[in-house]
Amino acid sequence: IEVGLVKFASPAHPLTSLFTGSEIASLYLQPIPGSDVALFVGIQKSLIEQNLIKPDYLETHTIDWSIVIEQAKNTSWQQITDICGVEQSAIEETARLIGQSQAVVFAWAMGVTQQTNGVDNVQAIANTALLTGNAGREGTGLMPIRGHSNVQGFGSMGVTAHLQPQILQALEKLLGRSLNSQPGYRTRELIEAANADQVDTLICLGGNLYGANPNLVEAQAALGKIETIIYIATRPNPGHFHGLANQNTIIIPVFNRFENPHATTTESGNNFVRLNSPGTTHLSSSDLISEVEFIAQLAHHLHGNQPIDWRKLQDPVYIRQLIAQTIPGYGQIAEIDRTKTEFTIPGRIYTAGEFPTPTGKAQMLATPLPHLDLPAPAKPGGQGKGIMLALITGRSYSQHNTVVYKEGDRYRGMPHRNCILMNTEDAQAANFTEHQRVTVQGNVGQLEQVEIIFGEVRSGAALMFYPEVNVIFQSHTDPKSGIPAYKRVPVWVYSIPLLR
Repeated sequence: IEVGLVKFASPAHPLTSLFTGSEIASLYLQPIPGSDVALFVGIQKSLIEQNLIKPDYLETHTIDWSIVIEQAKNTSWQQITDICGVEQSAIEETARLIGQSQAVVFAWAMGVTQQTNGVDNVQAIANTALLTGNAGREGTGLMPIRGHSNVQGFGSMGVTAHLQPQILQALEKLLGRSLNSQPGYRTRELIEAANADQVDTLICLGGNLYGANPNLVEAQAALGKIETIIYIATRPNPGHFHGLANQNTIIIPVFNRFENPHATTTESGNNFVRLNSPGTTHLSSSDLISEVEFIAQLAHHLHGNQPIDWRKLQDPVYIRQLIAQTIPGYGQIAEIDRTKTEFTIPGRIYTAGEFPTPTGKAQMLATPLPHLDLPAPAKPGGQGKGIMLALITGRSYSQHNTVVYKEGDRYRGMPHRNCILMNTEDAQAANFTEHQRVTVQGNVGQLEQVEIIFGEVRSGAALMFYPEVNVIFQSHTDPKSGIPAYKRVPVWVYSIPLLR
């Protein structure tokens, strides 16, 4: 149970921070990690049984809705509750809240998508919204929560493994030439390609590619096969030391967003594009450059003036003119330096009951229920008693992506990074005590001297901090999205008995 989802106090409003904050959750469910589809099929089943679905809406605005209803009807309550671990009464209460509300927004984050069936999870949520008419009208909808503006903005600018045809065509028209439409790599695919000697040069724009991967041993070996890696970074991170290239590892320090001497634009997770004022750096003797200046200069040295004058791209105002011509919905960015007015991107918010499909209707799909058995533990000799758990990897409340600002996490009561948050009943079943040090074994490695912290995590699950825990496992990925299943990692937690 996350404190931030139960109550919230905004630093921008000091009076709320003086007290207990504002209450958020009136009902809090804790499904077994990886069981979201079963939970939402259960909600759908209860909505049908309580006569809370909207047949007229489904007939008018969706396709294949009857398949989803038949799946929910034909799935037994016993199967649903066995898989998700949530009582039928709690699922029915959730369905009643959704079905009787005038407007519902369904929001989710990486806990839903970082599963081997993450795409199915999202589809199950979408099905639930559509069954109750909570999509395509004012005040309702589906809202994936992005980590920060870079995540959303990069995708909008076309930085995806498969470039959107509309952006490709706009770029080809702008340049007057055809472009290579060869797809790129997702993160896991990149590591696999590097391991197969298929990558000779890599430019990393921020982030920590090494630390963000499951199985850090594999990631280090793969990056070590690349001839040249250029890291463009605002601060050092472990990837600069462990993700070394075979020949040349180059680290380019750059201004962060708030130090950038140019006005920059960001896209929020809520679909707003806004202009940030130029910043200044506190470093008096720094030899820094902005990201865009470095990339433009590098391109000029490599390509000269072909197919464009790369040096002109050192000017963000000019870049925004090009964005307006190539990126769908971004026409207003051409005037933002003059108007200073934020705008929302058209074509993303649907309030007229029509969707961006060939028919204008939402396509509904049945979502298969997952099989979630944990593997039998491989017990090395000398182990004492232990327990097999589904590990959730997560960030601390003082962490931004892979960058950690404070060692502890006071919201979860975890004093340092080498902790495991466990359910009290699980610990007692394994004869563990709070603050005891244990070994956590994954499928490719282990962490030792891990401190047990009791917390409000459901029985059978546990939580440890990303990216440190990545060293112990090679996770499976969702075949539909290529995203690793960080939120359900089988681990064996055990203690070695003391010798007398």
